[in-house]
Amino acid sequence: MISSHQIRAARALLRWSAEVLAKESGVGVATIRRLELAQGLPSSNVNTLSAIKTALESAGVEFLGTPQHGAGVRFRPD
Repeated sequence: MISSHQIRAARALLRWSAEVLAKESGVGVATIRRLELAQGLPSSNVNTLSAIKTALESAGVEFLGTPQHGAGVRFRPD
């Protein structure tokens, strides 16, 4: 799954506000902000994290590595 750092980084890469990510993922703004404040793997419902990840991937973000072994984000290569 994705880490709180990856969510923040992906949102920054896209220049999305928390409100935009909330709209695109169907997850509440307060939930996104709570998840981003967590350290490491956020404690949340798998469906919530999956919705966030899917929204970010649909916008062109690729998730790299694993939270345990160095994770990051980048624009998906064409």
